[in-house]
Amino acid sequence: MLVGCTSLGGSSKAADAGWRNATQMVLVTTADWNANTGTLRTFSRSGHGAWQPGGEATPVTIGRTGSAWGLGLHPDVRDDGPVKHEGDGRSPAGVFAIGEAFGYAEHAGTALPYAQMQDTSWCMDVVASPLYNRIVDAKQVGDAAVQGSSEPMRLDLHNKGDHRYRTGFVIEHNPAAVKGAGSCIFAHLWKAPGETTAGCTAMADETMQRLYGWLRPEAHPVFVLLPQAEYERLKTNWNLP
Repeated sequence: MLVGCTSLGGSSKAADAGWRNATQMVLVTTADWNANTGTLRTFSRSGHGAWQPGGEATPVTIGRTGSAWGLGLHPDVRDDGPVKHEGDGRSPAGVFAIGEAFGYAEHAGTALPYAQMQDTSWCMDVVASPLYNRIVDAKQVGDAAVQGSSEPMRLDLHNKGDHRYRTGFVIEHNPAAVKGAGSCIFAHLWKAPGETTAGCTAMADETMQRLYGWLRPEAHPVFVLLPQAEYERLKTNWNLP
């Protein structure tokens, strides 16, 4: 599910090379690096044309301690702000591919590749594990291989009916699984309106359903999260909406 990460240089001409073929973008902006709430907007374009907005702006929550530069499709600009690491409670900032959708139901109303989670599905947040930053099934890798993970993918079965992972999708942060750089980053439902996360982006069910119905894998969709000042600074060079 997770793919290799390409490091890009700092040239403005090549800044958007990692997502040049994207024609759908989910954009989240926050007030600053320490803000744990934000606004989600969606954009699309034809070919390499200008980004056009679609749908209403909606509120989201992110990591409880804010955001920090992650590892994704964007150039390495991490000297300009905090850097994401495992357990810091920050959501990764930057531009990221959108991966598989996942959830509790056998099928879901999305064109994205979809995987039903089982009571034996875990995302590995154990830094020393060879399975770090991967969603795995204990039936396939063995119970010993998932020991220590704090990320069961069937939260409803492991946490008293918790619905947060009932629908969601993977934000492909740290696809090369660099040890300690952060793992298991998703877009998912919030437990209650305004409740923050450990590093994911959470939203209302109606927002997720809109994204599920809109996102298409052939559009090479990307997920962008940036504090407002960084968004304004990088907007032109990164060809953001």
